[in-house]
Amino acid sequence: MGPSLHLLGVPRATLHDGTPVVLRGHKAWGILAYLVAHREAVSRPHLARMLFEDAADPLATLRWNLSELRRALGADSLRGETIALDRDAIGFIDLDVLMRGQSAEGVRLPGLGRELLEGLAFPTSPSYDVWLQAERRRMQATSQAVLHEAALARLAAGAFAEAVDLAGRLLALDPLDENAQVLLVRCLAAAGDGFGAARQAAACRELFRRELGVLPGPALADALHTVTSTVVTRPATGRAGTVAQIEAGEAAIGAGALEAGLHCLRRAIGDADATGDPGLRTRARVALGGALVHAARGRDGEGAAALHEALAIGRDASPQFVAAACRELGYVEFLLGRYERALAWVERAGSPARGNVAEQARLATLHGAILSDMAHYRAALVLLRQGQVLAAEAGDAKQGLYAESMVGRALVLTGELDSAAAVLERCIVQARGMWIAFLPWPQSFRAEVDLLRGRIGEAAERFEDAFALGCQLADPCWEGIAGRGLGLVASARGEPQGAIVILLDTLARCARLPDAYVWGNAYVLDALCELAIAQRDARAAAWVDQLMTISARAGMRELVARSHRHRARLGQPGAAEAAKFLGGGIANPVLAAIMG
Repeated sequence: MGPSLHLLGVPRATLHDGTPVVLRGHKAWGILAYLVAHREAVSRPHLARMLFEDAADPLATLRWNLSELRRALGADSLRGETIALDRDAIGFIDLDVLMRGQSAEGVRLPGLGRELLEGLAFPTSPSYDVWLQAERRRMQATSQAVLHEAALARLAAGAFAEAVDLAGRLLALDPLDENAQVLLVRCLAAAGDGFGAARQAAACRELFRRELGVLPGPALADALHTVTSTVVTRPATGRAGTVAQIEAGEAAIGAGALEAGLHCLRRAIGDADATGDPGLRTRARVALGGALVHAARGRDGEGAAALHEALAIGRDASPQFVAAACRELGYVEFLLGRYERALAWVERAGSPARGNVAEQARLATLHGAILSDMAHYRAALVLLRQGQVLAAEAGDAKQGLYAESMVGRALVLTGELDSAAAVLERCIVQARGMWIAFLPWPQSFRAEVDLLRGRIGEAAERFEDAFALGCQLADPCWEGIAGRGLGLVASARGEPQGAIVILLDTLARCARLPDAYVWGNAYVLDALCELAIAQRDARAAAWVDQLMTISARAGMRELVARSHRHRARLGQPGAAEAAKFLGGGIANPVLAAIMG
């Protein structure tokens, strides 16, 4: 067994027998953290530029630090012109557990919630310091996601005291996180502490009113009395009646009768539990969880609780529905910008989805969407197109449409406008024919193609149609992506102040629910920063800081680079160099042109 590496909190390393290894120089720890987080091989000149640009001989200084690391990692490690960790030779890495491990393992990490390389600073290595600050935000966000997952898992298992403890630890990291507040209230209510749940909800309302000037959303009140199943009549007879109840609920939701559908699905859970069939019990909870995540605005937390119950019950009994539960939980993490945890759920779903073409199509599409948000565009396009092919093979037209629309988005973001227009036109035609509620998404990106080509009138018409439908559907994501476009149209028409007003209104719309799509919010904020800086708006610096926080916590690499570019335009020393350094690792010609 190899050494153990602990990089959260004060860094430390121990050999396989527990003997601590003392590394001389904090930059050896810096190299190690970068190699662990980066995963891919890194050239020696790249590492030297990052960490030793102030040294008389950067490559020689790098060689000395690599030799220092070999004291912990072994004499044969970190050799060659490109440097990579041999993870097979390492016994334990806390960051690997945090990012991709099971949440039950993650909550036991001694450094959970603590800073990456705590106590170390790199003032003479500005490029590395930029990277480290972004990684610290991302690790903090991931620590919060792990605690959230673990609390829901313990809640699903009926371990209420443990769930309350984990939810409390999560809330301590960020008391203004509405999702954490809702989770703690739900855990207290489930544990039978109704008074404590009500008191926590009241404290949350007062905190939000005092600190943010707003009240929390309806999910907080729902958490006081939400249970997965509410049996209001005698359970249906047997398996057939339960399946009929599930199908009735899904049909009602598909027809737009949300509350009636949810009522059927809650009833179905009680019916399924009465049969004692673990496969049916799992299926009922996946149906309810998926409905809450996709159809019920602002209720992803309740949906995730049902999905965790499905995992606790199903396990080996129902691989099809276990895969679906994992994928849906990955989708929740994707929306919240917790991409490493989303990828962990995608990986966990892979084995039970084997042989199920429809599920594999959904997983490939979700995986591609995650990578696109993170600006890994080439890999994203491969997966999204694979998702299209698999969806066609499975006969799932809506899934194929969703995958193709994500292809269209990636093509817009990378400047392939002709290809994007063709893809998005197909998506619009398909959406009009079978999924009108999805139309604003491809329509908005098709409008953006028009805007980028200078066709302002055509863009305005498309954005207005998308925004109107998004408002009718009360969908924050559709309102956000279309509202952003309307703001850019106003700017293109010479109305910059009106554009800022529109973008501010759009931000409020797309962030009004705690489970709204975080990338969409950041995408709007980036446009606002660009415009505000050009107009010398005094609020621009605060908006740039907000964009930096959101994008760095999530790992939205391109938006992190753009945040530094915005700071450079505001005159912040070193920001231009940081933007070029971060943007240099992203294969996007649009971004490369901006960075110069």
